[in-house]
Amino acid sequence: MKNIEELIKSGKAKIVDVRTPAEFSGGHVEGSLNIPLQELPQRLEEFRQMENIVLCCASGNRSGQAAAFLKNNGIACENAGSWLDVNCYC
Repeated sequence: MKNIEELIKSGKAKIVDVRTPAEFSGGHVEGSLNIPLQELPQRLEEFRQMENIVLCCASGNRSGQAAAFLKNNGIACENAGSWLDVNCYC
């Protein structure tokens, strides 16, 4: 996958925030999708339909876990860390 910052700036990234809905409602990257970490196993087919997946959360820990899980299931993605960092790229 391209450099994460370039991908986000190009508008081609599908940004997925894996925080809880409550955290997401408190602030998020405009246009991002909220799929909480614990929902990933049930939503794998949804991820298989996406391209250029960029994951974020509060600190990068949960998005790192999500990236490992998705990659183990054959889904290409990148961990961008904190949603605040991702928001700076937009």
